[in-house]
Amino acid sequence: MGAERTVRIALIQGREQGSASADLDYTVKRIREAAAGGAQIICTQELFNTPYFCRVQDPALFDLAEPIPGPTTDRLATLAAELGVVIVAALFERRGPGVYHNTAAVIDADGRYLGKYRKMHIPQDPGFEEKFYFTPGDLGYKVWDTRYGRIGVLICWDQWYPEAARLSALAGAEILFYPTAIGWLPQEKEALGEAQHTAWEAVQRGHAVANGCYVATVNRTGTEGETEFWGQSFVADFYGQIMERAPVAEEHILVADCDLRALEAMRRIWPFFRDRRIDSYGNLTRRLIDC
Repeated sequence: MGAERTVRIALIQGREQGSASADLDYTVKRIREAAAGGAQIICTQELFNTPYFCRVQDPALFDLAEPIPGPTTDRLATLAAELGVVIVAALFERRGPGVYHNTAAVIDADGRYLGKYRKMHIPQDPGFEEKFYFTPGDLGYKVWDTRYGRIGVLICWDQWYPEAARLSALAGAEILFYPTAIGWLPQEKEALGEAQHTAWEAVQRGHAVANGCYVATVNRTGTEGETEFWGQSFVADFYGQIMERAPVAEEHILVADCDLRALEAMRRIWPFFRDRRIDSYGNLTRRLIDC
């Protein structure tokens, strides 16, 4: 099967720092710390250099957006080249007049901007007013060959959709990264908080098993408005086992080593892709099936 292939990944779980410049400076510092600890691919949380502004509908908040590539990705590209690390950075993208996206940029270890993924599934719930701000993604499910491995990137609400994980894995993703901003609302936490968190973690662990890949999910922590972000960023291996999990309410750099050779071995003995009945899945493109 060839030489050993192990990649060390890091997830930057943090609090909102009060301004875009403070958020970026904080994240740059954490990326440096992660790289010093041997991390080779480093991922930020969703909308890492802004507050989670989608708690309300306010047209003035569109001013938080920026072009991608742009000033933030330029700074991160310089950092990536200096440290020799891959960076996945999740940002609020201004595409053009009146069109904005929730986007993740991927920068290779030599500082090259490889491209971006635009969040495909856009939620709309109390405290998560994302349809007001974000146009659904139109770039498809993207996978990149980086210096350290083939990665896919999906964002938050995408987590709940097995089709997104499947299509990324079919394109060859070995590690799926999910920049995330999810938490509890006070009126729900006591009755539903544990169940909500269990569902969130369980569905992603299932993606790891069904697709024979690593899943790395990085969430925010802290409280913004009424939303208490539940942290607990984690990495699951291709058996769905939790390798590492961050705390609920603390800033944390989560580090995990992903054995890509072992991943390939698992795909050989559990050949889910081989045994798919692709001739039977046509109805997946329909909203509902009328029996």
